[in-house]
Amino acid sequence: MASSQANIEKMHLRQSYRNVWHTDIMSTMQADFPYCCLALWCGPCVSYMLRKRALYNDMSRYVCCAGYMPCSGRCGESRCPEFCLATEVFLCFGNSVASTRFLLQDEFNIQTTQCDNCIIGFMVCLQQVACIFSIVAAIVGSEELSEASQILNCLSDLVYWTVCACMQTQHKIEMDKRDGKFGPQPMAVPPVQQMSRIDPPPVGYAPQPAGYAPQPAYGQPHGGYPPAPGQGYPPAGYPQGGAYPPAQGYPQGGAYPPPAQGYPQGGAYPPPGYPPQGSYPPPQGSYPPQGYPSK
Repeated sequence: MASSQANIEKMHLRQSYRNVWHTDIMSTMQADFPYCCLALWCGPCVSYMLRKRALYNDMSRYVCCAGYMPCSGRCGESRCPEFCLATEVFLCFGNSVASTRFLLQDEFNIQTTQCDNCIIGFMVCLQQVACIFSIVAAIVGSEELSEASQILNCLSDLVYWTVCACMQTQHKIEMDKRDGKFGPQPMAVPPVQQMSRIDPPPVGYAPQPAGYAPQPAYGQPHGGYPPAPGQGYPPAGYPQGGAYPPAQGYPQGGAYPPPAQGYPQGGAYPPPGYPPQGSYPPPQGSYPPQGYPSK
């Protein structure tokens, strides 16, 4: 009783699913016609393969009719799951297809479309009508009713096997989608990123065109950096090889400025003899100063 109530709750919950099948029943022949033909002529074998694949090839998880029937779990499935599955698909073919369908729907939250419901409902109703006609023909003994019941039985069997083949093809396509057989996988592992050894361009500065001389750094002479040899860099007397401070001309012991340059000691400013010739401002009434180039 508890299992039946749980199955009824699952059926009601299945109506609220939001995902849909990758291919509906009407489009399965167009999507995978060869497999649809295989499912039509070898239905039980295809049902066996699909149920095993739906269980991720782990037969230790197998339960008769996927746990949706009262007999589920009471048939000794744990001792010989392969034999129990083979018995299920041959003796209860319709239940095996429906159980695989319910298993996939509960795993991926897939709802059944209205078109699929109409097709399945038409199949079931046609089987019931054919069964009723057969019973009435057997009771009445009328040849016309007997022939009509045979026609209905053949038609219901044709619809039944065709719908089951399309449903199994639908299950196969859905598991192909799950296993990434076509299209990108939903959660693919991103490729390994490698660090680049190329320095990125400076932010905020437009790239210089080809052949354009680079701008000098602040405080450096115009014409490129570093200047060519013989253009004043490094200064004369500066030691080569990176020695800093230079050994020649640099005051030792923190004396600044060096006395050899004639800078007055003791804070006398300006030095005697200042300003020199041509100093600024010139004496009053003499402008421009003598020696200033005229136009």
